[in-house]
Amino acid sequence: MRQARIERVTAETSISLSLSLDGGESRIATGLAFFDHMLHQLARHGGFGIELEAKGDLPVDSHHLIEDVGLCLGDALREALGDRHGIARFGEAHVPLDETLARVVADLSGRPYTVFDAALPSLVIGDGFQTEMVREFFIAIATRGQFNLHATVLYGLNTHHKIEALFKGLALALKRAVRIEGSALPSTKGTLTA
Repeated sequence: MRQARIERVTAETSISLSLSLDGGESRIATGLAFFDHMLHQLARHGGFGIELEAKGDLPVDSHHLIEDVGLCLGDALREALGDRHGIARFGEAHVPLDETLARVVADLSGRPYTVFDAALPSLVIGDGFQTEMVREFFIAIATRGQFNLHATVLYGLNTHHKIEALFKGLALALKRAVRIEGSALPSTKGTLTA
């Protein structure tokens, strides 16, 4: 099993995370119901096992919690992938949700870079989820996971639909990129971790 466990405790957040790339139970509790819903989408459609308990300074806002969860997921992904031998490396998904269409493309290249192109109005959804944090979450997971990530909402109207399509797209792109296709390293330079 390709898995990792990450603990992160700061003055702003306390996070305990287990990730299995090859499936398993998912139990997610962040204190933000909408964020939990998005992370369940990531687990279900990615075929990942995610056990996450996260607490943060939510009376301030949701920024620290959401970004730190992204950092921890990126750390766990990087650790679970090991030297990345045998993985497909590339993954792409187009995900519709009613009037919305999102495209997410990942390259587990060892080089962190994020392009995020989604017109999301600055809103608070549900019990404190700030829509501006979707971009920060995507940047955090790609930076710490050391991969290229391009996420675009091609069109759409409903903000919930846009965000959910992006998370489902991330799930499917990563599912395809982490799948085992053999034993060779999918790189001509001889490494995907530097």
